Parts: sequence; C-alpha cells; structure tokens
Amino acid sequence: MRGYPPGVTIHDTHPFADPPSARDAVRAFRGRLASGVTLWTSVGERRPAGLTVSSLMVAHGVPPRILALLDPLSDLCEALLASQAAAVSVLHRDQLRLAEIFAGQAPAPGGPFRQAAFDDTAWGPVPAGATTWAGVRVEDSRQVGWSLLVTCVLEELFAADGVEDPLVHHRGRYPKLG
Repeated sequence: MRGYPPGVTIHDTHPFADPPSARDAVRAFRGRLASGVTLWTSVGERRPAGLTVSSLMVAHGVPPRILALLDPLSDLCEALLASQAAAVSVLHRDQLRLAEIFAGQAPAPGGPFRQAAFDDTAWGPVPAGATTWAGVRVEDSRQVGWSLLVTCVLEELFAADGVEDPLVHHRGRYPKLG
C-alpha cells in the first residue's frame, strides 16, 4: 500500500453499501433499468441549481412534455418551483465527472457551476457546447412516493445531428455502450 497513510486501503466495492440482505428491492429494480443521464438546471431566487436526473420520460404530443422524478429536498426543486423553468441537457460519456458533481458524488470546490463552462439560457445554464438540450416550463408538480413528479412543457429543443456517446446509468455505474 505504498503512498497511502497507515490504515488506508483501497476497495473494489463501495465501503458504505448495504449488504444484499438489507438492500431496498425497489431501488434494485430501478437500478436495473438503464437510463440516459440528464442535467437539469434552473435559476431560482438566489442562485443557479442543478441535479443529474435519469428518472424521466418524454411524452410526444402537442405540446410535447417531459416528466421527471426529482428529489424534493434538492436545491434544484427549490429553484425550479420558484422560476417554473429549467434547461434539460443530455449528458455525453465525456461528461461523467460533471454528472457525478451534480449528483453530489464528487467534490466541487467553489460550487458545481465552477467545474465546467456554462452558457446562460432563458431556462437555465447549459453546459458549453451541449449538443442536445431542451428548455422546459413547469406545468404541474406533485408528490409521488418520495419524489416530486414534475410535468414540464417542452418549449425549446436543440438536438444536433450525428453519432453521440450518451452517458448511461445502470446499477449505480456508467457503463460504456457499444
């Protein structure tokens, strides 16, 4: 264990993970559904807020809508409910660190918005160079289980052509597709 202080070890498993007998079956089921990772950002009364979200769906129609399950205690929910608008960016594989920062899983000295360049939009900050993102307006919100279900009207959409390498979340990890 050269280079580490005495008593520090590196594990190949999460040291705080619940043992299999104590794991929540609903979380385990949800974790087996591979999902694209998005970054939701909004500017509330005080400052911008953001959160990575993979529990969402797009409902085609007139107008189209995005439905998402959000952590009701998150700074994002406070900002989103105050402003009624958000920017939803589809993250790419090379934005894994950004996803972890906004999920609260990686350090962000100076705050998460100082860890990358962002462009301001009418809906919220978007990572600079984002190729696929949407501007949404809240239509409805309600408590569902331990989450806040938000239904948003899709007001603006930017989707670049070409092959993308989306960031996907599956069983607590970010596997490479293809």
